[in-house]
Amino acid sequence: MDTFDAIRKRCSLKTHISTREIEMDKIKLILEAGQLAASARNYQPWRFIIVQERQTVEQLAQAFSESNRVIVDAPVILVVCARAQDDVIKNGLEYFLFDVGLAVGNMVLAATHLGLVTHLMTAFDEAQVKQILNIPEDVRAVVATPLAYPREASYDEASTERLSMRSRKDLNELVHYNKWSEAEPA
Repeated sequence: MDTFDAIRKRCSLKTHISTREIEMDKIKLILEAGQLAASARNYQPWRFIIVQERQTVEQLAQAFSESNRVIVDAPVILVVCARAQDDVIKNGLEYFLFDVGLAVGNMVLAATHLGLVTHLMTAFDEAQVKQILNIPEDVRAVVATPLAYPREASYDEASTERLSMRSRKDLNELVHYNKWSEAEPA
């Protein structure tokens, strides 16, 4: 699968989670993809927590919204955090969320390339997640995702229905050339 195939095929598949263990070499490739992301001033504010202990996964699931508790079946939960002191603030904008987004984007594309299911989740009780995972006070828990093989035989089989329902705005609605135009771009 090339880069554009991974971009086109990546989708949230939280209800397609298999309990099959993930090989450590695949987890390391996903972590490396995050590590290699760009960040403001190269501060790399992200920190990654790999949760594999069943008891911890079960506790962690309770901190998530009801609809995301299906992650309890996942063999791995990846929690991405950011260190507040590694942030760049310019013109009143905090860049750590942007930087974490770049790292997470790389990671979910790498997981897709490896045939693994992901589902980005931000609807969780951060204080509870921090307590369960012993995250320091000055570190934010930003986003989490299960890493799992799909229940189906392949990622393509698992994602077919989900991708058929996905819609995207036409590029003409999104792109402006040379300057912003109130009229629909051509």
